[in-house]
Amino acid sequence: MACWVDRKVTARLQWRVGPPWYQNFVDIVKLLGKETIVPEGARWTFLLAPFAGLLSLVLVTTILGEALLSPAQSFMGDVIVVLYLLAIPAIALIVGASSSRNPLASVGASREMKLLLAYELPFILSVITVIIKSGGALQFGQILEHQQDFGSHIGYFSGGLACGVAVLCATAKLGLGPFEIAEAEQEIMGGTLIEYSGFPLALFKLSKAMLLYCMPVLLIVLFLGKDTSPLFVIAKFVAIVVIFILIKNTNPRLRIDQAMRFFWGPVTVLAIMAAGLALMGL
Repeated sequence: MACWVDRKVTARLQWRVGPPWYQNFVDIVKLLGKETIVPEGARWTFLLAPFAGLLSLVLVTTILGEALLSPAQSFMGDVIVVLYLLAIPAIALIVGASSSRNPLASVGASREMKLLLAYELPFILSVITVIIKSGGALQFGQILEHQQDFGSHIGYFSGGLACGVAVLCATAKLGLGPFEIAEAEQEIMGGTLIEYSGFPLALFKLSKAMLLYCMPVLLIVLFLGKDTSPLFVIAKFVAIVVIFILIKNTNPRLRIDQAMRFFWGPVTVLAIMAAGLALMGL
């Protein structure tokens, strides 16, 4: 449904009606019925990569859902586990595109790799800020309990800075504008996905849809965990998705060098400032 909100709000911003709520399901089912074409000379990782990305997001969805529904059931170090798992979809995309032996896919894989290296550092620093604010907690349950006792982290200066950084990094991780550099259909005709069709392409599309669910939920748990009642969680989720959509539709696509300078420059500086302010208790 998050993808439907994305397409609907985007359509409204462009003065269009937009698709019905079930359109994304129809698209996935249609792709599942299409023929899968494997490029000549492609490695076995070409077909394995989509499964790796999807399975990692299934695990992330399970961990985050369990943390929201039963904070006491979260396990030690689940924050670190989720950070690792969230990097796998991008790595799967890089490996799959590189395995296709298509020059345009290789360009997309190169861009995706550079973008991953660019946004991971400030994203991890924003999570470290939350860990510091929570007294060194490495469990989502403990982070939620700390916010329920002392207020949401976004209400603090350091938490607000870290949340802003995390939103920008999440936008890049989702491959939304202005960071859809690895696909860039006007330049490299789909880039990383140019050789994918049928079932594997459906898996990548499904992975992106699941990531659009996981990232807002992660931001809620880390920064907006004061009230986790279903109604408030849904409202926060929709608000975060709309923020992603507004960023996507109001900014032109960046070049890869611009994106790297942006994340390694001002975004990383803000993330370091947030961590420093958290250490000072601000």
